[in-house]
Amino acid sequence: QVQLVESGGGSVQAGGSLTLSCAASGNIARYCLGWFRQAPGKERERVAIIPTSNDRTDYSDSVKGRFAASRDNAKNTLYLQMNSLKAEDTAMYICAAEVRICAMYDNGKSWNYWGQGTQVTVSS
Repeated sequence: QVQLVESGGGSVQAGGSLTLSCAASGNIARYCLGWFRQAPGKERERVAIIPTSNDRTDYSDSVKGRFAASRDNAKNTLYLQMNSLKAEDTAMYICAAEVRICAMYDNGKSWNYWGQGTQVTVSS
């Protein structure tokens, strides 16, 4: 069982960058990890799913080429580097973990471990 705490959110102008972090309370090495986001009035959507091997990360089409997710198992931390931010990236960004084999297009509905989220606001 892990507890997750996100940090690094804030306000930025379109075209700018932000890096989010997600610190876990326990050993994350065997967990599939993910970043999700939820904008007001919209359903939660997958941003990136990061397998235990830290390769073949699955990105949503809306962020592919602009965002980079990674994990540092030694530090029990998950990261999300966000570049070329757009107004439509404005959302609460939430990290999550689950003991499972990562699957592409996973919407996270069956995942058990979630952070509280960190707000990202992009102004145009």
